[in-house]
Amino acid sequence: MNSTGQEIQRFVETLVAEIVDKPECVQTSLLESGTTIVLELVVDPADVGKVIGREGRMAQSVRTLLTGVSTKLGKKAVLHIMDQRSQPGNAPRPPLDQEEQP
Repeated sequence: MNSTGQEIQRFVETLVAEIVDKPECVQTSLLESGTTIVLELVVDPADVGKVIGREGRMAQSVRTLLTGVSTKLGKKAVLHIMDQRSQPGNAPRPPLDQEEQP
């Protein structure tokens, strides 16, 4: 992992920590391939709604800022907000913001 990816990761962690009630639970994993960076964001289950926001507006705002920062650093970044709610006996759920709407 290079310093550009780490800079972007720190940016997202710092930004999201200011939005949630439990900043100590904010975690990101970084997957990097060429010029593309994928960030998987995990927050406390009680804070997921704050990160996604009404109709996904907060998540879209975070992604807009992420795009600006990553473009400046010569990268393309994608943010996935991961669902960490327990699902006994079920396979892991897809990112919350990418589930199909009924």
